[in-house]
Amino acid sequence: MKIGGVYSFKGGKKIVETQFAAELQEIKTVIAAVDGPAHKTKVSQEKTMPGKMLYKPGSLNKAFGREFEAQRWQKYKVLCDYPTEFYTADYTPSVSVHSAFREMDFVKNRVGVEVQFGKYAFMVYNVCAKMTIFHNQGVIDVGVEIVPLKELASEMSTGVSYFEQFVWDLEHRGVSDIDIPVLILGITI
Repeated sequence: MKIGGVYSFKGGKKIVETQFAAELQEIKTVIAAVDGPAHKTKVSQEKTMPGKMLYKPGSLNKAFGREFEAQRWQKYKVLCDYPTEFYTADYTPSVSVHSAFREMDFVKNRVGVEVQFGKYAFMVYNVCAKMTIFHNQGVIDVGVEIVPLKELASEMSTGVSYFEQFVWDLEHRGVSDIDIPVLILGITI
């Protein structure tokens, strides 16, 4: 696969390039190593494109996982101890709220990477919430979000978000004091 789009959120591009150049090179190596066409294995059953061969997000995610692991990047989990003091007096939960966690796809040397081939809300959550949480937990200093370009997303199931849409929204949202620097990479075949 290859990088076809680069967006710098809160100065992420400059920081990653200057302070985390080795990690950025490994990320580029990972992207180049993923054989995109090998993951065009899903036969669409959607009304708008019945029978069309599509890229399979789960298969792509596994391929990225193998390549990042080969570069010694690791998944990182933060256990969540959810507060219960905000429940009303007449409510008792029927399930445990103490076994949950948040997970970053890949972390190495204080760089967090998320690979996202899913719905739009996940892209926004990764950059505007999850990466801030992991920064506040002392795990990462910067983030890198890898997402498909529209060209690639159009060859996946409907509803998969893409780089151009994500950048437009971030440009119009603006930057908040709690946001961290993130380099967003749009990829294609």
